[in-house]
Amino acid sequence: MQRKSFVSGAALVAAVALAVGLTGCTAGSGADGDAADAKGGNAASSSAAAQPGRYQTLPEACGLPAPGTVRGMLPGDGAQPSGAEAEKIYAGQADVTYDTDRRVGCHWKRETTAGTRHLSLDIQRVVSYDSAVSDDDKAQEIYANKELAAKIPSDGSSSSASSSASSSPSASKGKETGKDGDDKDGDNGKGEGDDAPESDGAMPGDPSGTSDGASAGASAGASTAPRVLDDLGDAAFLNDRLITTDSGVHRDITVVFRTSNVIVTITYDQWSTDKRMLPGSQELQDKARSLASELAERFSE
Repeated sequence: MQRKSFVSGAALVAAVALAVGLTGCTAGSGADGDAADAKGGNAASSSAAAQPGRYQTLPEACGLPAPGTVRGMLPGDGAQPSGAEAEKIYAGQADVTYDTDRRVGCHWKRETTAGTRHLSLDIQRVVSYDSAVSDDDKAQEIYANKELAAKIPSDGSSSSASSSASSSPSASKGKETGKDGDDKDGDNGKGEGDDAPESDGAMPGDPSGTSDGASAGASAGASTAPRVLDDLGDAAFLNDRLITTDSGVHRDITVVFRTSNVIVTITYDQWSTDKRMLPGSQELQDKARSLASELAERFSE
């Protein structure tokens, strides 16, 4: 499917300025003119108005990642899918939205004998309805709230509590907690467990029964810890969570980045029905970050 072109904010400003100029030539003075000035139509208030964001439209989400990228993130178990099956797997399913210029999304899924992988993409274009706040500033506020909700350490390191908890393999094996409030960045209401070292089959966790992904980074090193990403878009972070449920275990990698007034959220997870087989962090993180970099480049074109 052909991707829609982006409309720049500068073009929109020029069009609005032209329309205002033409209207001024025909508008009369008096009560109506005073009302227009009071609403912010004079030159002083127009010059002080915050600028719109760079993006005025959004692309078609399912066609945004390169086909090879999607195939690499949904590996099989050796068997090649048929043409119809491959089309169903790799084409993705678009999310239902009411305004495709404000929000679009797509999700992919592949089941194998080794487990199931899910990939989802959510793209939000932020518009500020406050003339004193730019679209970019509003987008940064929304992004910052997402980072805060994910409890991302500002220095990329794990908390001492999570680090000490990961040294106790029997702390919370098979333990489950309540629901996550954010259905985009959380676990969609599934039971939540805790992170574990990659080197053994135990599932240590935080005695409090909560998990923000920090102890996974503590055991695997700072390179895989939940962290802020300095080299992606205008602002970005990565979260890594190992979650256990009655039906199995899954690791969820979330990458969120902002570019101007657009916020992109990538969620990539691997499920295993065998709780002794823990999905590793490094491969999943590398693939999620690679996709994020690819999308950031597409938005900068």
